[in-house]
Amino acid sequence: MIALMQRILDLAKGYRTRIRLAAICSFLKAFLSKSPIVMAYFMITWFLEGSMSGKKCVLAGIVMIVCLGLECLFQNLADRMQSGAGFEMLADLRGQLGAHLRRMPMGFFTEGNIGRISSVLSTDMVFIEENLMMTLADLMSYLFSAAIFILFMFAFDFRLGLGALAVTAVMYGIGEAMKKNTLMHSAERQAAAQQVTDAVIDFTEGIGIIKTYNLLGEKSKELTDSFAVNCEKNLSFEKDYAPWSIAMYSAYGLGTAAMMWLSFMLYQDGTLTLAMLIGMLLFVFELFSPLKAFYSQVARLTVMNACLDRIESVFAEKELDNSGTAAIPAEGVPEIEFRDVSFGYNEREVLKDVSFTVPKDSMTALVGPSGSGKTTIANLLPRFWDVKKGTVLLRGTDIRTVPLAELMDNISMVFQRVYLFQDTVYNNIAIGRMDATREEVEEAAKKARCYDFIMALPQGFDTMIGEGGASLSGGEQQRISIARCILKDAPIVILDEATASVDADNESHIQAAISELVRGKTILVIAHRLNTIESADQILVIENGRIREQGNHDTLMAAGGLYHTMVSKRSEIKGFSH
Repeated sequence: MIALMQRILDLAKGYRTRIRLAAICSFLKAFLSKSPIVMAYFMITWFLEGSMSGKKCVLAGIVMIVCLGLECLFQNLADRMQSGAGFEMLADLRGQLGAHLRRMPMGFFTEGNIGRISSVLSTDMVFIEENLMMTLADLMSYLFSAAIFILFMFAFDFRLGLGALAVTAVMYGIGEAMKKNTLMHSAERQAAAQQVTDAVIDFTEGIGIIKTYNLLGEKSKELTDSFAVNCEKNLSFEKDYAPWSIAMYSAYGLGTAAMMWLSFMLYQDGTLTLAMLIGMLLFVFELFSPLKAFYSQVARLTVMNACLDRIESVFAEKELDNSGTAAIPAEGVPEIEFRDVSFGYNEREVLKDVSFTVPKDSMTALVGPSGSGKTTIANLLPRFWDVKKGTVLLRGTDIRTVPLAELMDNISMVFQRVYLFQDTVYNNIAIGRMDATREEVEEAAKKARCYDFIMALPQGFDTMIGEGGASLSGGEQQRISIARCILKDAPIVILDEATASVDADNESHIQAAISELVRGKTILVIAHRLNTIESADQILVIENGRIREQGNHDTLMAAGGLYHTMVSKRSEIKGFSH
């Protein structure tokens, strides 16, 4: 139990002094709250001795008032020192988690970890945030109180002290067994909570497909089953915890009774006076209360421990190394170079000894069958992942030696699947360069051919758009994403062909926007429509993770290889002519 508390204190870091001071104030408050019992003992003693007087009654009243005032003071100090500390700590922790996730490879976000991250943020951190300060300060206060009360017993009589130690040992044994049991079930309980989060995310993200294929019953059953499992785990947790809780309360009751019996025995043999016996009868019910209260928090503390395990497991995920300090030179030949690059996701190899160069202000197109490695090549350049073997260079500099922020300053990306934030249109464009003026943002919108439809919105650039851009059409979303890239004005642009899934009307606007974006830039494009890359300076034909062919359109068509076959098949299907 102490180890669990120390683990939580380790989490507190800069807040540990506040927590310890709050615990001391909580202990003093708890100690002073027993002053009525102490004063009752003294007044009974004076009464039995026949020395009670008005002066002593006034003195007792003054002492009680002072103790009450100090109790209120220490309670206030404890609240001030610990109030908000849990929220501040978890705010810091969330910031650290956000910074950690920024440095994670993109593969981390495509391996079923979205639900895990969501569960850590919405379940684990919230639980710690709401329970940490109240639990920790109280637990430390309970430990101090238990130790002081046992010392009081030794002050009365060593046999009372030994008896108190014996009962404490029994309660400690039960408490540690209870902790071990709840630790095991806490992990299962939190895992079930994550399973529910995963199921909810899966259901909500796929609701369109679920409705289309009339799978509401089947998928709803899966979601319901997840809730049922979570309910079962929580009930099991409580059922397994209940016997230990009963045992703890029984030990408390029997221990209290045993101390009362021992006090009567000591009174009968003359060791304790009548006043001391009455004092013990007043005090004995408070003797083991701190220990009982301490272990009554074990369920909360062990759940907190399971939460910490899951939080730490996310923080333990390996980040991309960002220790490089090299600067990207303003000039360098070639602009981009892949040198003997191999890469795989886990054990599956995707790229094998890929080498090519991209000259400055040129257009290089990546074509090939689905799953050949085109997108992987494009994603290695901005270091969404790090290569397993080989080197990716930007103007002759290994990108792994360059700070990630500087690398991304040189690259813009237009994805086929656009994501817009739940914010104003203006802020969604300005994210491309946060220090841009309003005039620059509006000019970028004009170049991206989205100014007119933005001005037609209810509040123009200040119109709030739904999460993910839900309130805009796909073509409108794409043009806003191009506007932010135009505003960023990075020298290298990666295009996952943005017109692949839009209607003809939007396609013409997007093509015009892209023409503005790529002017005077180095372009790496993932080509889905072969007729859009005939003018590319070079075309890389990727198959099974290797570059099978390389050249411009005319050269590759004359070679009669894989590219020629792909173009011919597209011509037969769509009437495309070269």
